[in-house]
Amino acid sequence: MNVFVAVVAIVVLAGLGFFLVLTVTETGRLLRRRHEPPVDEPGDAATQELRLRYARGEISREEYLQRRIDLEEF
Repeated sequence: MNVFVAVVAIVVLAGLGFFLVLTVTETGRLLRRRHEPPVDEPGDAATQELRLRYARGEISREEYLQRRIDLEEF
């Protein structure tokens, strides 16, 4: 009986230790990520340029919508 209790205690403590390490690691990673500048996706510059061209009236609404769909596929 005492051996069983000891084994259960060891398993529970190991699980709690694992949970604690995982929690600290993930919290640190989230805090670091919060301070990093956002990474621009390749389509962001193209999408921004497309919006500017549409806003300036250089392309029609239909062309804007089609090109936006095309860019979202990448």
